[in-house]
Amino acid sequence: MTLWNWTLSAYARDGAPQACLTLQDVHGQNTSLLLWAVWAETDDARLLDRAADVARRWEALALGPLRDIRRALKPAFTGVEDDARQGLREDVKAAELRAERVLLETLETLSKGRGGAHALTALEAASRAWGRPAPPDALAALAAALG
Repeated sequence: MTLWNWTLSAYARDGAPQACLTLQDVHGQNTSLLLWAVWAETDDARLLDRAADVARRWEALALGPLRDIRRALKPAFTGVEDDARQGLREDVKAAELRAERVLLETLETLSKGRGGAHALTALEAASRAWGRPAPPDALAALAAALG
């Protein structure tokens, strides 16, 4: 199964969206990197460092700006019709999702098979590689949601 398809399936599990959003919005994590680490079953520090470097650069170039624009377009804006604003917000949301997919597909190319690490171990290692480790309970919540 491709990483993209696995991610869509994983994100549909109970608790996964909330755990991902908490890790992203509260703890500053890159959820694509975290999900990739679980999919790849890796805790290899060198591989995770390479992946985190790509994710950081893509976050700065594409994901972060698109997310900021999408969020800025959420409230009403005086002088602009709500339907027009919401339509643009949906377009930006689609671009943000495409940017997530590009990152996941890029990370998938770094994988050379599965490493055998358990989900929580992979999440902890990826969080460290990202540079701002998330609290263990937040990582454990995602690991539990992913099964």
